[in-house]
Amino acid sequence: MPSFDIVSKVNLQEVDNAVNQAKKEIETRYDFRGSKSSVTLSGKDEIEIIADDDFKLNAVVEILKAKMVKRNVSLKSLELGKVEKASGDTLRQKIKIKQGLTQDEMKELSKIIKDTKLKVQTQIMGDELRVSGKKIDDLQTVIAHLKSIDFKVPLQFVNYRD
Repeated sequence: MPSFDIVSKVNLQEVDNAVNQAKKEIETRYDFRGSKSSVTLSGKDEIEIIADDDFKLNAVVEILKAKMVKRNVSLKSLELGKVEKASGDTLRQKIKIKQGLTQDEMKELSKIIKDTKLKVQTQIMGDELRVSGKKIDDLQTVIAHLKSIDFKVPLQFVNYRD
């Protein structure tokens, strides 16, 4: 029986590259000369931004977002944290990188797929959703439908089997 899996994964190497490119741009830009602005990848799934004031913090976030888009990392996978005070009159903001699908998101995807009235079954397997059916055309229709809607997390379709 043909099937495929729906996942939401972020290429962490591309995130690392985007953070490094943002660091270089911050070091070379004139408006950041003499400031304590920085962007670092802390851990596997968190980016920390430190800036002097709100204006510079927003500028660093925009630089980082631009670098992420260039590296084909979806901005839907970034969850901006609240801005908090850090030491020495600086501001800190943490950005969490969302990996995988939550149970609620998988249930919502299952409901969307069932609403298409196609003869396919969904099965939750860990942090991925398996879709299987007798006809390959039905599976391709499901993929096309899910690509057409704007879901809250980026979706990838993997393990396509006949």
